[in-house]
Amino acid sequence: MERDSQASQSLEALQDIKRMMERSSRFISLSGLSGLSAGICALVGAWIAHGWMQAYYGGDGIVTKEGYRLPEAHGLKERLILLAAGILAAALLSSMWFTWRKARRNHLPVWDHTSRKLVINILIPLAAGGFFVLGLLDHAEWDSVAPACLVFYGLALVNASKYTLTDIRYLGFMEIALGCINMYYPAWGLYFWAVGFGALHIVYGLFMWYKYERNL
Repeated sequence: MERDSQASQSLEALQDIKRMMERSSRFISLSGLSGLSAGICALVGAWIAHGWMQAYYGGDGIVTKEGYRLPEAHGLKERLILLAAGILAAALLSSMWFTWRKARRNHLPVWDHTSRKLVINILIPLAAGGFFVLGLLDHAEWDSVAPACLVFYGLALVNASKYTLTDIRYLGFMEIALGCINMYYPAWGLYFWAVGFGALHIVYGLFMWYKYERNL
């Protein structure tokens, strides 16, 4: 009995050491509800954009490169850019709030050396992708915007997975694959965008919540 008790104590001590090492090397306060909220925001944005495009061009809202280059489409382009900016802001704010709430519940800091490394490793591919997308817009290559966003976002997730929960790496791989496939079906960019930033985020968020947070 004494040996079993000592073994149990040793196992608990090892688990405590493991948790301390994870907290010092990885940002573990990323909440699954952050992914869920971001996915919902993306789906709402895609639904609004689809309505605008359907009302403007008619049909099923699918627009070819020639349609995007029509002179009268300038107003629609501006509205879509403003909508994307608003959706991005809403997704970031809601994600930050859920992450802050989880960190506070676990008595962990939100901003430390690990979270700084996480942010830096996310921002490098995202910044490169942002400039790349701006170049596409400047050259009126609207049909390549959605796949470029998916690929660079996926690269950002894979790059940042070294400093947070490793599960996020698989979301990154799926985003990259979806963006590559979208390159061959450019007219369906809005639908791929909705799946990548909306549906995949919701599935990922629910999975992460069930795996790490449901018993908290």
